[in-house]
Amino acid sequence: MAELLNVSSNPHVRDNKTTGRIMCDVIIALIPASVFGIYHFGVRALLIILVTIASCVISETVYDKLMKKKLTIGDLSAVVTGLLLALNLPVEIPVWIAVLGGIFAIIVVKMIFGGLGQNFMNPALGARCFLLLSFTGQMTRFTLDGITTATPLYNIKNGADYHVLKMFLGTTAGTIGETSTLAILVGALYLLVMRIIDLRIPLCYIGTFTLFAMIYSACHGGLDFTYLAGQLCGGGLMLGAWFMATDYVTSPITPGGRILYGVCLGLLTGCFRILATATAAPEGVSYAIIFCNLLVPLIEKITIPKSFGKEAKKK
Repeated sequence: MAELLNVSSNPHVRDNKTTGRIMCDVIIALIPASVFGIYHFGVRALLIILVTIASCVISETVYDKLMKKKLTIGDLSAVVTGLLLALNLPVEIPVWIAVLGGIFAIIVVKMIFGGLGQNFMNPALGARCFLLLSFTGQMTRFTLDGITTATPLYNIKNGADYHVLKMFLGTTAGTIGETSTLAILVGALYLLVMRIIDLRIPLCYIGTFTLFAMIYSACHGGLDFTYLAGQLCGGGLMLGAWFMATDYVTSPITPGGRILYGVCLGLLTGCFRILATATAAPEGVSYAIIFCNLLVPLIEKITIPKSFGKEAKKK
């Protein structure tokens, strides 16, 4: 008897990458930033990383058990969420706040909406924004060598001195995983080599923001490349562009949509970071990505490719 074949319509997916494999590659790509953060800030950075990962994994396990669902921690998405959240936290954050952030990321942002693939915003960034609004003082207190100090981005905003090379290497104040642009770029290169992310989103994001910063600089005393380099290396721009804006679930799937998404991210980050008058928290990456996550359905709707051979609608 001839074997029955299941014939289906396009697209036919031919890829052996599983969710677990993709998440594992993201974890590997985050190792340089994580290791540098531990080296730079000390063993407490490792504690925060372990605590947030554990809180995310335990939260997802408990939720699945209570809802009598299949255990989903094997796909490693909870580990990635916990790691990204930790890298977005200051090293002196109280442990209980880090735990609360992990619980919020998994239960409120991810699982309540149906789990992986159903969340409408990046869980790690959703939790970070929740913590920023709830515990502003703790989330904006940064230390370096045991001394509370301003971040380079704060100094740029307020016209104080900053050192671009130190910002690129990472020997400055900031969150655990955002200070070293070099370490982040090493991880980003791994993601590109392994074809985990599409270059369109980070390229359009960083490119649009660069153009925004150049225009602003040119209109305020002349084009300043030191200022431009400081904006690119400061804050969470690189970590957000390469590791969070490219999240599969919360970013567009259409090629044109990814370009438009990146442009919107760059414009919003420029508005939040450069044009906003608030000086206490001069960062804007998290809010820009969250806001653009909400725009993804609309972006995909207006950038969906036309079917081959479909006649244009007559006016």
